[in-house]
Amino acid sequence: MKTRYRIILIGILVIVLAAIRFYEGSIFYDPLMRFFKSSDYLRDKIPEFKPGLLILNTFFRYTLNSLISVGIIAIAFVDRNIVKFSAVLFLLLFGIAGSVFSYLVFTIENEHFLALFYVRRFLIHPVFILVLLPAFYYYRMHNRRIKNSN
Repeated sequence: MKTRYRIILIGILVIVLAAIRFYEGSIFYDPLMRFFKSSDYLRDKIPEFKPGLLILNTFFRYTLNSLISVGIIAIAFVDRNIVKFSAVLFLLLFGIAGSVFSYLVFTIENEHFLALFYVRRFLIHPVFILVLLPAFYYYRMHNRRIKNSN
């Protein structure tokens, strides 16, 4: 695939990620969103929510963001090993962060909700791609330098 088409496809996928973020309130069940956006969330009580539904929607959102992120990586690097490695990293990350998130959702107390805020934020935003893209780019450039020097 030509470079310009790959750039266009990556741009479209980035727009899809932005659309997920823009329409998050109408797509996903997340009563914590309004709570954390309020200016007094440090003093307010956590709103009532359905833990199972919140975890399911967080999983759905993470899955959407991860699939799009792996798609961006696949288009950017066109390397099956990098795509497989990325998918495994995304699964591993969800296994760890999802377990912590589930534990926090079921054991939340009004005084200790900042951990929930940060773990939730890590799961619902496609932050991992911001780490993986430059890492894989550096890896590829480093391998090219090694091949060229031999």
